[in-house]
Amino acid sequence: MATYPSLPADINRLLQEGTVIPAHPLALRQDISIDEERQRLLTRYYLAAGAGGVAVGVHTTQFEIRNPAINLLETVFKLAAEEIEKAKLHYPVIKVAGICGPTEQAIKEARLAVQYGYHLGLVSMGGLQQYSEAELMKRLYAIAEVIPLFGFYLQPAVGGRMLSYSFWRAFAEIPNAYAVKVAAFNRYQTLDTVRAIAESGRGRAIALYTGNDDNIVADLLTPFRFIVNEQQVEKQFVGGLLGHWSVWTSKAVALLEEVKQCIQNNYTGMADLLAKGVSITDMNAVIFDAAHSFHGCIPGIHEVLRRQGLLEGLWCLNAGEQLSAGQLEETDRIYRCHEALTDDQFVKTFLSRDQKRRLYGAK
Repeated sequence: MATYPSLPADINRLLQEGTVIPAHPLALRQDISIDEERQRLLTRYYLAAGAGGVAVGVHTTQFEIRNPAINLLETVFKLAAEEIEKAKLHYPVIKVAGICGPTEQAIKEARLAVQYGYHLGLVSMGGLQQYSEAELMKRLYAIAEVIPLFGFYLQPAVGGRMLSYSFWRAFAEIPNAYAVKVAAFNRYQTLDTVRAIAESGRGRAIALYTGNDDNIVADLLTPFRFIVNEQQVEKQFVGGLLGHWSVWTSKAVALLEEVKQCIQNNYTGMADLLAKGVSITDMNAVIFDAAHSFHGCIPGIHEVLRRQGLLEGLWCLNAGEQLSAGQLEETDRIYRCHEALTDDQFVKTFLSRDQKRRLYGAK
């Protein structure tokens, strides 16, 4: 009989309450080798910014890390885990590992993640167009025997696929399915997923995290209500696992707290938050390069981190991933228009303190 590992209670508590989980980028040198110090620096930045976890080995980390000639998946898992351990924090940090590929590859990646202490596998269904939904579900159960699951609805525009209401109902029945990231970038598909979880009978056990970088604030504010067995059931996104939150992360932490306070105070201040959400979507459209079908998404993220001094350059493992025409100028524009939503001053202070700590051991 199959057994399914469970989450530690403190990790699950934080996951269900809702937190900020940045999708961890990959720091490279100009020769396309990994810059281990800057990779570690990014992890320390996310912890200093107040993130409740990190997601490593995901799209933002670049899927090419899995190519045998590059072989960086274990390295990025290891570096982030080591920095979290070194931080010796008095509160839990959720370690999420990106899991990809056919069943055999996915199981191998899940075992590697467990080896480095990762709590959850963010399981992508991307690149598996040949699998039926039943075959995808069989794959998920096999992975679940290795690591607790964080479901992932990835939009088709960046390699994902359409997944039905029935698929997510079946996902909810996996004993150690603890969360779902909805990154469909589509309201109909988002609704299908939320309704499936709400109507599954396990709605309280499965946390919803927005991955809809184009709709972050509205996702977090919206109560999704359904009638189930003649009773109203409500489900809400409690946090985000987002590429967008890999930049300006301290402001993302403040935003999630503001949303939580708004909801607790009977939605007082909701109009201002929704207006802020429009500004955030404007910023995301630029760094994710929505105007060019997300072609410049990863270098767009890198450009923000480069300006802040967290990365040295925009280099990607895929040489074809570069900023699109006009994206640099648009980045200048969003900095002028939405400066209050950036955290450059926070990063400047963080870098100064981090350097002193490493040079002199200062607190």
